[in-house]
Amino acid sequence: MGTKDPRVDSYIAKVAPFAKPILTHLRAVVHAACPSVSETIKWGSPSFEYEGILCNMAAFKAHCAFGIWKHDLVVEGDTKAKEAMGSFGRITSLSDLPPKTTLVRYLKKAMKLNEQGIQAARKKTVPKEPIAVHPEFRAALAKSKKARATFDAFPPGHRREYLEWIADAKRDETRARRIATAIEWLEQGKSRNWKYADC
Repeated sequence: MGTKDPRVDSYIAKVAPFAKPILTHLRAVVHAACPSVSETIKWGSPSFEYEGILCNMAAFKAHCAFGIWKHDLVVEGDTKAKEAMGSFGRITSLSDLPPKTTLVRYLKKAMKLNEQGIQAARKKTVPKEPIAVHPEFRAALAKSKKARATFDAFPPGHRREYLEWIADAKRDETRARRIATAIEWLEQGKSRNWKYADC
């Protein structure tokens, strides 16, 4: 028999009104497809396990995401997967999801893969070219020991998010505003995308 996690109830209770019916529906479909599924929270959002990770879901400010863990082996021809995290792109309403019968079919296929111990092929990632620290950002970091310490302690991905955000500014005024905001957030120990960390 499967298990429900009260943390998933709490997660759904806190999401935006548009997301509640989506997540509630997805949760029900997962339990219908896999009565032995166990719920948990991984990476800050609901995750479902059956002989390994089966799928997960999340809600953001303007959309939801649902991901089948072995997506490439399960979902045929999903062109929306590249639009956002997860298997079906940005989900803003129930109509953005495949029919329940299709979802159940996908989940049962994913269950069988887990039962057989089949691993999803990992795509080889090519390391990204390093991004230079903009001189104005370097100068601003030099003036704030706290911001510099936070920036230096961040993993490479978090540092890159700040560097890309600053480098992508088209105008000097925009860059200056972003640098000021970055220093303020870094002094508070925040990553570039801190607003979405608990979504």
